[in-house]
Amino acid sequence: MEITMSQVAKKRQVAEAAFEKVRHLLDSETPVGIGTGSTANCFIDVLAESKIQVLGAVASSKATENRLTHYGIELLDLNATGTLPVYVDGADEADPRLNLIKGGGAALTREKIIAEASVQFICIADDSKRVDVLGKFPLPVEVIPMARSLVGRAMVELGGDPEYRQGVVTDNGNLILDVHGMSITDPKALESAINQIPGVVTCGLFAKRPADILLLASDNDIVEFSRDA
Repeated sequence: MEITMSQVAKKRQVAEAAFEKVRHLLDSETPVGIGTGSTANCFIDVLAESKIQVLGAVASSKATENRLTHYGIELLDLNATGTLPVYVDGADEADPRLNLIKGGGAALTREKIIAEASVQFICIADDSKRVDVLGKFPLPVEVIPMARSLVGRAMVELGGDPEYRQGVVTDNGNLILDVHGMSITDPKALESAINQIPGVVTCGLFAKRPADILLLASDNDIVEFSRDA
């Protein structure tokens, strides 16, 4: 689907709002976590344009690493940084409890690792990503190659219609199944069930570790949702 100019403007708008929200954390001694995708790219652009010197960033994908390197922002190893004060990333869907579907860019495993390692997870998106029930966006599942068919059959048993994402290999060397046709009313339970299937690396449900803050760009302004509200 072609991205309209209004969507581009919304992504930039919400990235700027996220930057203002985390500005007080940014200095030469503080690492940050940054996700993958067009909205996360906008955040990187805003960070670079601010000229604020940060210690560096832990990136959730090679694509994000390349963009950070382009701007001269140092790449950091999560094993060396330890806990991160903040992680900023987009989402493919977000429900009222700030549970998310992520993984449209095939970076879900590293995104989930960084989210778990962060004190605060700020999700940024345009308002089209807000849904009452997760599942209209196909749920990505990262699988070890030899387990593709096994996991696919298991997803059918769970009520889904899995589709192999042709031509995509994750940064971890694995494959992606996109699971269609699910209405996810209990995201945490489904996340646990899928992650227990042998051969699954992880699924794109972020329910055990949802966002803490969701910033959504509408036509008129930025709307903020908090998990604690």
